[in-house]
Amino acid sequence: MKRLPIADCRLPIGKIPRRKLSFLIGNRKSKTGNLAYTLIELMIVVAIIGLIAAMGLPALDKMLKKEGMRKAISDITDTCKSARARAIFSGHTVAMVIHPAGRSFEVDGGGAGHSSPYVSSGKLPGDVELSAFGINSLDYTESDFGRVFFYPNGTSDEMTLVLRSRGEEIKITLEYATGYPTIADVK
Repeated sequence: MKRLPIADCRLPIGKIPRRKLSFLIGNRKSKTGNLAYTLIELMIVVAIIGLIAAMGLPALDKMLKKEGMRKAISDITDTCKSARARAIFSGHTVAMVIHPAGRSFEVDGGGAGHSSPYVSSGKLPGDVELSAFGINSLDYTESDFGRVFFYPNGTSDEMTLVLRSRGEEIKITLEYATGYPTIADVK
């Protein structure tokens, strides 16, 4: 029997020459042999990031800046949260006093030293008006002031407050069982 020769299928091992692609970013070798970026390429990347940030800053500023109705809603809900927190932490009844004619509101009572991260007083912006204000189903819209009480167990009086600005009406209510403000559009 005659044997057939077996072909040698082994590939030679060694360095495969790399194609030079100098037009691609970052495909350059430094003196140490590592891939590197040129100073021009890094400056272009920084310039692009700067342009994107410059275009986004006005939108970010507008989003973070509170004006008009947005500020009024935020300040009133924060004042409610502050009064609730003060009542719970101090163990005493705390009142949020609202002055419809004076267009202002503040937290009253609870003792000193009970700090809260929320606003504890404020004034309605010029373009926002208080169109309705009720506590426990009684109308206080034309009164000098109204007191909404927050209790140490986390409950509160029932409150309804309607704010109007440029045809938009927003209702802020306090649920007596939780003492937490909710916001809804008035339609």
